[in-house]
Amino acid sequence: MLKRLIHNHFKLDEHRTDVKTEVIAGITTFLTMAYIIFVNPSILSETGMDAGAVFVATCLAAAVGCLIMGLWANYPIAQAPGMGLNAFFTYGVVLGMGYTWEAALGAVFFSGFIFLLLSIFRIREWIINSIPLSLRLGIAAGIGLFLAMIALKNAGIVVANPATFVSLGDLSKPSALYALLGFFVITALAYLRVTGAVMIGILGVTLLAIILGHNEFGGLMSMPPSIAPTFMALDLAGAMDVAMLSVIFAFLFVDLFDTSGTLVGVAHKGGLLDENGKLPRIGRAMMADSGASMAGAVLGTSTTTSYIESTAGIVSGGRTGLTAVVVAVLFLISLFFAPLAGSIPAYATAGALLYVAVLMAGSLAHANWDDPTDAAPVLIAALAMPLTFSIAEGIALGFISYAAIKTLSGRFQDLNPAVIVLALLFATKFLFLT
Repeated sequence: MLKRLIHNHFKLDEHRTDVKTEVIAGITTFLTMAYIIFVNPSILSETGMDAGAVFVATCLAAAVGCLIMGLWANYPIAQAPGMGLNAFFTYGVVLGMGYTWEAALGAVFFSGFIFLLLSIFRIREWIINSIPLSLRLGIAAGIGLFLAMIALKNAGIVVANPATFVSLGDLSKPSALYALLGFFVITALAYLRVTGAVMIGILGVTLLAIILGHNEFGGLMSMPPSIAPTFMALDLAGAMDVAMLSVIFAFLFVDLFDTSGTLVGVAHKGGLLDENGKLPRIGRAMMADSGASMAGAVLGTSTTTSYIESTAGIVSGGRTGLTAVVVAVLFLISLFFAPLAGSIPAYATAGALLYVAVLMAGSLAHANWDDPTDAAPVLIAALAMPLTFSIAEGIALGFISYAAIKTLSGRFQDLNPAVIVLALLFATKFLFLT
């Protein structure tokens, strides 16, 4: 009876798959993205948030997103708090702009709510098509470079210098050596197509540090920590500050394009697109993403988004939402591994951040470097994010430079109302509201 219900709900026969294949695909996807349960608390706790509560919120938000995506949208696409967005939350909004983490959670909630409205009223396609490809590439690469800067800083590989702003740190220190070792191992394992390369690297470095006496082992399993310190702690009023509009837009913008790109890319890999090359039920998938972001903000974590690591499950045969449901169950089981997560030092996750940065910076390869009116905005957006330590500022400078360069070059046909309006709004902010 249960087996028949599963087959009928997920349409396993129609997608030419079975329960065993979907379960294996779900486990594979989880192993490739489980590093987020270690990395996210490490990053968000720097804002003053309780690491244990963030750990629980991360697992629950990921489970909620995966369940909605699996049960409602019926896609083998997993969700969890997004890399880059969590770094922007901590280093850009809270530590950089001085807002409380409660207000930052409020901004995440509003961005998720706007994303939901855009999905319901089908405005998302117009927005996605209005943003030039070059800007999308520059923003993706910029987030990667931003993560790289954070990784190098956390490991002590790059340090502040009053004369040159930054300089090389002491590479003989354990933190730098462990971070580099983790990065080398993760990269090599990924090249060798080892499932769970990132998680293996993180746990391997942690274990080595414990053996050599540079880290303490806090235990393996326990009951989940309390989520009370972050649950329903979001400050919606604080997020309505005028200066927070650019923050909300940054959360929304990055999530919108990250999700749409991931959905199409993963669906293409799994042969899930229709005869017109479009993704059926994309509205449901987008609403799953936005709903998970809102739920995550209430629970106490940064923006939840679709993970490109879902491709690993697709390659393993996952074709339906049952894959995502399996990932959700595994995230719920992970709640009982809080002591292990608490034993992960920052330098162990630095190597993972640096590897993710490599993947994201790869979008630069697709930029049109033969056209300087396209290439220049790409470079400005990409460089601005790590150098200003803000995704929002990088997006703003990217739009301004694109509109200005295209206008001065007489390439008016490359501009559209959305780009012009956004560029003017960002320029007004820098000139009069900064």
